[in-house]
Amino acid sequence: MQNIRGIPVSAGVAIGPALVLDVDGIRVPQRRVAPNQVEAEIARLHGALSAAAFEANQIQRDITQKIGAKYGAVFAAHAVLFEDPAFLSELDGLIRMQRFTAEYAVSKAVSEFVKTIESLGETSFLAFRSADFFDIERRILKYLLGDRNEPLKNLREPVIVLARDLTPSETATLDRNNVFGFATEHGGKTSHTAIMANAMEIPAVVGIGPFLSEVSTGETVIVDGSEGILIFDPDEATLAKYRRLRDAAITRSGFWINQRNFPSVTKDGTVIPIMGNIEFPDEATACSARGAEGVGLYRTEFLYVGRNSDPSEEEHFRSYLRVIREMGEGRPVVIRTLDLGADKFVSVHGPKEPEKNPSMGLRSVRLCLRDIPLFRTQLRAILRASAFGDVRIMFPMISTLPELRKCLFLLREVMEDLREEQVKFNPNLPIGTMIEVPSAAVMAEEFAREVDFFSIGTNDLIQYTLAADRTNEHVADLYSPADPAVLRLIKFVIEAANRHGKGVNVCGEMSGDPLFTPLLIGLGLRQFSLAPNNLPAVKAMIRRLDLADAERIAREAMVFESARDVQHYLLRQRLKLDPEAAGGGEE
Repeated sequence: MQNIRGIPVSAGVAIGPALVLDVDGIRVPQRRVAPNQVEAEIARLHGALSAAAFEANQIQRDITQKIGAKYGAVFAAHAVLFEDPAFLSELDGLIRMQRFTAEYAVSKAVSEFVKTIESLGETSFLAFRSADFFDIERRILKYLLGDRNEPLKNLREPVIVLARDLTPSETATLDRNNVFGFATEHGGKTSHTAIMANAMEIPAVVGIGPFLSEVSTGETVIVDGSEGILIFDPDEATLAKYRRLRDAAITRSGFWINQRNFPSVTKDGTVIPIMGNIEFPDEATACSARGAEGVGLYRTEFLYVGRNSDPSEEEHFRSYLRVIREMGEGRPVVIRTLDLGADKFVSVHGPKEPEKNPSMGLRSVRLCLRDIPLFRTQLRAILRASAFGDVRIMFPMISTLPELRKCLFLLREVMEDLREEQVKFNPNLPIGTMIEVPSAAVMAEEFAREVDFFSIGTNDLIQYTLAADRTNEHVADLYSPADPAVLRLIKFVIEAANRHGKGVNVCGEMSGDPLFTPLLIGLGLRQFSLAPNNLPAVKAMIRRLDLADAERIAREAMVFESARDVQHYLLRQRLKLDPEAAGGGEE
């Protein structure tokens, strides 16, 4: 049994067979053949090895001619391994003794070779690195699998996905009936892949570091998305423990369902509305089921993912209308305009040349202001939808006043077009901006004169304030919502909004963590927007508080000089308020 840690991003326990994806997303299922098919399977393997060796020799000759013999020698070494007696004996044994399919035997043998090499450290005299073995594996599998590799969206049996990384669009297409959980080598707590997992309520751990060579498809694994733990080949005692945790979570979910009927109000009577963050129209149902008082953040970029053309105005409109109807009268829906870029690019709108730092490049509102027809299509659909409910519009990633004013000017132009066409819309729909970059936070006083409300996007605000990429596991220790610099910016923005009588909420992942609920309320926040599955725990924390406690906690927390000290202080305060607390969300 192996137990490794990563970054917990979506709470819950998942137990099941591993599905290991390599860089190219090739699925290598653990399957066996009948005894009378063993010889045919070995013949199939040797045919693939011969084809791969022939290809490697061809590449070796081509590379030698183009750039020299020392580079071609790498592929000559690959070709030699395809015919190496020890390698062939290992593969034949896996097929003859255990009756594995040829492709699974290759995957398992390569994993064992990589483990052995990596255990020797950097001083290894062996010519191959692990990357070479994975390249060899892909070459053989190409001839064994052909085009039969099964993409994630076509899964037919329950699995836990293990990968180097998953894109937001790959995560969005996961079948929740067949993907119990996932774990990745790369990624951060607030990457959009992590946000997607949380929204879809799939237990997930990311940023684990290299581990794929340690596990093969079909092995039993456990993903603990609450504690950030991945376990390979668990023993019976560990399996029993995690089955109890999984079953307890199902039981506890009944308690959370009961909580939805209670008002979100502090002990001394202060109402704190809680809204839901959603990615897809279907998630509006989850918001209602957990007692959300509206949608505080409707991310719309996934209308664009997984397609070769932009969604039409009608597609936008129909998606928005579904959410408005689910929310019903009296519950607002805040639609954020397109935020493509960074880790959310689709090919149709990606930059022609790769950007050196995409998080600080052409993304979000900057992209929209460069592509006015794209922007106008969405603005028209949002305005049309505003005739059917309490719709509000919000611009993301605004960094300067001129940027905001360009958006407002374009919105007014679209309003005029709709008036001329006699299309109904709400001319007084509330307009907001996200505060996600330090420049916007510093200019909050001026921004408050231009808009009706703020939404503090803590995921990006933390990233840009601390210069720590939120998708990079190597700087995960720097990325912290408890950092004093981040807290001071949040306090500054809340105070500016309150002075001008403008609404303000926090919609980043920080808002869904009950650890920060007392602090944010103590800083003056009176509205939250968070992933639906975190909503009951945050509501329960609000109901344990009174304003005097919250203000004291905020006052004392702001004195500390490090994120670590703030985090420890808030944890002590949370345990006083809720002695049974062991983590946020639907544990």
